[in-house]
Amino acid sequence: MSKKIPVILAFILFALLVSSQAFAQGSAPMSDVALKYVSYFFALGLAVYGGTQAQAKAAAVALEGIARNPAAADKIQTPMILGLALMESLVIFALISTFLV
Repeated sequence: MSKKIPVILAFILFALLVSSQAFAQGSAPMSDVALKYVSYFFALGLAVYGGTQAQAKAAAVALEGIARNPAAADKIQTPMILGLALMESLVIFALISTFLV
């Protein structure tokens, strides 16, 4: 039951947003500036999605390796944290570049 609630809420929100467009008198064309910002934030969303997927995969593989060989936890944990920090820095750079442009 609880898994259906976010889907239903998302559908209701989408229906409310689309219905306001249906009753509009006319549509104004999207300006170049607005299109630029939409594309920047779409690129930011892709960067964040890719970063989180990579971090999740890296953490899962590292924890699987530690579970198989607990003695190697020190050798696995340090490179994993370094890799996670580098992945997070790429997402932060994407965020900063989006707001600077």
